[in-house]
Amino acid sequence: MGVFKYDNKYAAPTRDQRERYMTGKCEENYFGTDGEIILIEYPEAAYIKDDIDNVRILFTGFNDKQKACQEATRLADYHENIARHKNLFTT
Repeated sequence: MGVFKYDNKYAAPTRDQRERYMTGKCEENYFGTDGEIILIEYPEAAYIKDDIDNVRILFTGFNDKQKACQEATRLADYHENIARHKNLFTT
């Protein structure tokens, strides 16, 4: 179906997208060292909230929904490696 990316935390899925995809039981999975990346899985979609970069990603459809867990893991690894490199040059 599709992947929708929102570049800040205030740009959220539209009301139509929430009513269509983000209903029913949901399961939350936390990624990252402090759980800053949240993967919320719905029956029809998956939603990633990245509180480090303030990015939101909505995955809809069966094929795209399967990619959501991989993307959340990738984001957590990316932020962990960036944080590690920033701490190399401390005084």
